[in-house]
Amino acid sequence: MKIFFKTLLFILAGTCAAWAQKPKYVVMISIDGFRPEFYKDPSWGAINLMEIAANGVYADGVRGDMPTVTYPSHTTIITGKYPAKHGVFYNTPFETTDQIGELGYTDARRIKTETLWEAAHKKGLTTASVLWPVSVHAPVDYNMPDAARDTKLPDPLSPFRKYATPTGLFEELEQNATGRLYNRDLDGHLSTDDNLARMASYLIEKHKPNLITVHLVCVDHYAHAEGRMGPTVRKAVANIDRNIGRIIEATERAGIKDSTAFLIVGDHGFVNIHTQLAPNVWLANAGLVGKNLQNGDWKAQFFQQGGTTFLYVKNNDQKVLKQVRTLLEQAPAPQRKLFRVIERKQLDELGADPQVSLALAAIPGVSFNNATDGNSLRSGSGGTHGHFPDFKEIETGFLAFGSGISNQKIIHQMGLEDIAPIVAALLDLQLTDIDGVLYPGILKQVKK
Repeated sequence: MKIFFKTLLFILAGTCAAWAQKPKYVVMISIDGFRPEFYKDPSWGAINLMEIAANGVYADGVRGDMPTVTYPSHTTIITGKYPAKHGVFYNTPFETTDQIGELGYTDARRIKTETLWEAAHKKGLTTASVLWPVSVHAPVDYNMPDAARDTKLPDPLSPFRKYATPTGLFEELEQNATGRLYNRDLDGHLSTDDNLARMASYLIEKHKPNLITVHLVCVDHYAHAEGRMGPTVRKAVANIDRNIGRIIEATERAGIKDSTAFLIVGDHGFVNIHTQLAPNVWLANAGLVGKNLQNGDWKAQFFQQGGTTFLYVKNNDQKVLKQVRTLLEQAPAPQRKLFRVIERKQLDELGADPQVSLALAAIPGVSFNNATDGNSLRSGSGGTHGHFPDFKEIETGFLAFGSGISNQKIIHQMGLEDIAPIVAALLDLQLTDIDGVLYPGILKQVKK
């Protein structure tokens, strides 16, 4: 009889281990410029990230959007859809100054499809967000949006105060989380991530949102200035690692850690740059574009996004497009080998801007410049992104752990569009017409 009960207890224990309750809360933290080596290479010293990778789920690499830049990437993460569906194609729109308006692509009303925030509200859940790209006017209960500092104003942080919701939230965060904030406190230097993490921690402890999205920015800031391996990039990684620990501790103090799933995501990798190429110089010499680009009189022009540049042909004039192709074919041979042409079919496969005729993708080490005069070839430095998403350096990272997440699981490669389905499954949200897939094994088997 004792053997029977021991056997029964063993079976029940195994069943409890196999079945897991769904989490009530999801904390999604984005590291701008996040790279898999931060959690795979111990020399970076990211203790929290490495511990998460060892005990939860991690990806060897995450393929980004086309182009691999911040705003479209974060919008893909929050929707599960490619840019062609969600409508955010670049960091700044290809529009005239009058069309762009005050907010540009920071305005969440530009997103053409449903977000995780909206899906959470449909289920009656609460949401919060801290500096998530494209979040001004987002349908978020407690929102400190990415409103962009304005250094022309006496108080450059006025846009944050204006667009934070509910009214007075920014001042509430200053009073209870950060202390009085000045321009230097949110300007991309190391203290920026400290303040953003304090804000997120306060919102978690005070309001316990079911979904909070947080954007940490300093790795990107320094990688642009110093390149992939810059000394301050290492400091920024260590600082972000500490702040991730701070946010996790906030869930402990709020008493919700055991029912919280954590996702650490990114938007793009980084590539060191030694050369810049300005193909608009070729177009200007042929009389196809003037100096003012989209605000001026032009027939065709390239719109650069770092490692890629996108060709716009006014009124889709096929004669002009043929002329541009001839100019590309006739480019000096040493410069022609620095890029390849990305045709419309490939752009469609990655959900890129449907209005462009083609794109140019630079080889690693080269980025594009929008200049219309001077030399088409010039020196470059530091690091950038925006490249075609088909090589390791430009891949971003992914980590997940906590309630409802599998243990010690490795995903070889996934896409940014595959993140939203994970959040939707964790919180039992309904998202339709998504481009992403929920990889089997990322989530624990859940008891209904």
